[in-house]
Amino acid sequence: MPNGFPLGLQNMKTLLSTILLGASLCASAQSVHLDGEPFIHDPSTIAVCDGKYYTFGTGEGGIWSADGWKWNRGAVRPGRGAAPDVLKIGDRYLVAYSTTGGGLGGTHRGTVVTMWNKTLDPNSPDFKYTEPVVVAESADDEDCDAIDAGLLLDPTTGRLWCSYGTYFGFIRIVELDPATGKRKEGNVEKNIAIDCEATDLIYRNGWYYLLGTHGTCCDGVNSTYNIVVGRSRNVTGPYLDNMGRDMLHGGGKMVTFAEGRQVGAGHFGRFIEADGVEKTSFHWEADMDRGGYSTLAIRPLLWKNDWPVAGQLFKEGNYSLISERRGYALELAVDFVRLQQQRGRWFQMDTTATKKRLPEQTLADVKDTWKNAAEEDGSFYVRIGDYMMRPHQKWTITAVADKGGYLGSLYYKIMIEGTELALTADGTDVKAAPYSGECVQLWRIEQCTDGTYRIMPRRTKCGGEINTTLCLYSAGDSTPSLAPWDMKSDNSKWNFKNNQ
Repeated sequence: MPNGFPLGLQNMKTLLSTILLGASLCASAQSVHLDGEPFIHDPSTIAVCDGKYYTFGTGEGGIWSADGWKWNRGAVRPGRGAAPDVLKIGDRYLVAYSTTGGGLGGTHRGTVVTMWNKTLDPNSPDFKYTEPVVVAESADDEDCDAIDAGLLLDPTTGRLWCSYGTYFGFIRIVELDPATGKRKEGNVEKNIAIDCEATDLIYRNGWYYLLGTHGTCCDGVNSTYNIVVGRSRNVTGPYLDNMGRDMLHGGGKMVTFAEGRQVGAGHFGRFIEADGVEKTSFHWEADMDRGGYSTLAIRPLLWKNDWPVAGQLFKEGNYSLISERRGYALELAVDFVRLQQQRGRWFQMDTTATKKRLPEQTLADVKDTWKNAAEEDGSFYVRIGDYMMRPHQKWTITAVADKGGYLGSLYYKIMIEGTELALTADGTDVKAAPYSGECVQLWRIEQCTDGTYRIMPRRTKCGGEINTTLCLYSAGDSTPSLAPWDMKSDNSKWNFKNNQ
């Protein structure tokens, strides 16, 4: 055992002694921008078809992604027109869009149409849109523009609804037939909002929500677009905001707005990944890092007091991982090294004496004590314990640029701060092992609807299938493992304590 290490670990002491903090050694891979060509205006709600993601925008076509991170041109929607939406009903996809309208050029004339397709993949032999049918219209002198359709299939009744309209008049709602996509016979449109456009309808926990885009559109970096919401117990309204203001009178609670160097959040869409894990999609009117072009954005969707709020992308940094189960921290299973402190009986201490600032424990103070806990392959067990701000509880989390991603984000590596020891999946177990870039060391970190986080390995075994079910899990107060995600259990949830 050279240097006191087990066989195979001759280099471990050098590794622990010389490796620099990864965040300071390497340039950050994290980006607020989706990869590829995420350029789109007025995106539809994201839909999944045969494992791929699709969204359609104004003009003919849209973009698609194999993993939700890198987006490509090539989604196909005929008819050109503006501001589509897409909804899967049974084994078919219903697409709604507007052929004209928008209040531009002094006219309010507009038409909303719907059409079906068995698939969204233009390379499939089943790819063929039906002929579009008109479901809503507006005339030149009407106080509504038939544009910006938003679709909702009511999960409680099975009824299909479509909202539409712009700033140049009322937002209206009509009922459609979910079997044909046509307007329900005899259905009369109803006014439900003003002072917004690009509306979308969603349902959750007994509430219907009307999401609208407020502010100015189509002015690049000067666009003031933002997304607001009202809710109702009835799909046809009234939709009130958090202050009780009716959206028919200009009300609306803020959901999301400008962020960093991206401005003009508009055209809300909701995507449910799993119970308790939701995303919102929208466009930035202008991404200042990409020439002011309009781009797709994807963010966590949180719910606070039954109100939707756009969350933030996870930020790289130095953290402690705190279990929601009890508030204990994820840590290396190494010996606890006591900090030295001159002590006396508290009631005999001179409280008037000068108080010296005590140093924190550093990696250099303890790294030599870790060698006895290492396994033959250089890995370490991990456990959960009392949070003590100690080196074996501090993790550096960094996005990995060249390993693909998931919906809205890159994967992350989670490493003990100042070392190359990375959190690693091993079947249903977890450990810390020297970082090699394997898929079992890549993690998706997703903010849940309650603000906590779900942490999932890309794969649980090298060469295995992409993991879609198992998450980092507190099997007990001191035992981490991998187990099926369960939003109803705090065992599945984690928080991040910033150590910077």
